[in-house]
Amino acid sequence: MTKTTAAITAVSGWVPPDILSNKDLEKMVDTTDEWIQSRTGIKERRILKGEGLATSDLGAEAVKLLCKKRGISPEEIELLICSTATPDMMFPATANIISDKVGAKNAFSFDIMAACSGFIYALTTGSKYIESGQYKKVVIVGADKMSSIIDYTDRATCVLFGDGAGAVLLEPNNEGYGVLDSILRSDGAGRVFLHQKAGGSAKPASHKTIDAREHFVFQDGQPVFKFAVTNMADVSAEIMEKNKLRAEDVSWLVPHQANKRIIDATARRMGLSMDKVMLNIERYGNTTNGTIPLCLWEWENKLHKRDNIILAAFGGGFTWGAVWVKWAYGK
Repeated sequence: MTKTTAAITAVSGWVPPDILSNKDLEKMVDTTDEWIQSRTGIKERRILKGEGLATSDLGAEAVKLLCKKRGISPEEIELLICSTATPDMMFPATANIISDKVGAKNAFSFDIMAACSGFIYALTTGSKYIESGQYKKVVIVGADKMSSIIDYTDRATCVLFGDGAGAVLLEPNNEGYGVLDSILRSDGAGRVFLHQKAGGSAKPASHKTIDAREHFVFQDGQPVFKFAVTNMADVSAEIMEKNKLRAEDVSWLVPHQANKRIIDATARRMGLSMDKVMLNIERYGNTTNGTIPLCLWEWENKLHKRDNIILAAFGGGFTWGAVWVKWAYGK
């Protein structure tokens, strides 16, 4: 009996039109375009502007485009998972709201929160519903309105993040394509280095927390950088070794777009040249859960059927992991 796998059969992405450039940031905080580019690789990022617009609006646009591209009705979606670090509200799930906004009336939906690793966690989770035979159309959305939790007086973090969303459709495959393996890891001890201090049950919102500006991203850059460089690189090499993949067997590395130096280190550890690495950090910055699907969307026309692709991410928590995908469509 042929094993059923979860193949990516369509990808989409959406970013808001408003651009926040490094030159714009020079007017807001004590920084320079040269400093930002040399340390992060970022030139500009997109910002979602407009009263009441939220992460679900980013995700909904990506899902609408996904359905149009694949030629399906939103009502055919059976499961929708949204990975996000910036939910519209604590409850209901942003996935529920996206489903309502796109008309996915028959979809069971929920959120996954694993910071920047959320998309690969969600992709792996969604693939199991396909493999089990329970569902035939599963949508994975990675979306974040990071501008909603960024302190634009903090030069250490405000230069890094942007807003955006991407989505993929998973469908059953019996030819050996799709999500073939994953290694996912976490270490909660890392939470002290990268987190949002207030707004949860441990420290609910109050006048004190607002006055102390504790509802924004806090990052202790050096330990985060060191841990990310080591672990994202190691897990990417590990999934190759586990599946006997050599560097020449891998067509593309699709890394989380947090920092160009972390991406370079991961490619070196895997033995890959940079022409095999998908990059969009210079234009979008770190869109958190949106980075990997946005890369797939932008590079879709360069992907070929049977390409071996490694998706790799590292995020707050700490969370990290790698996924091996064999591309299911194209020439």
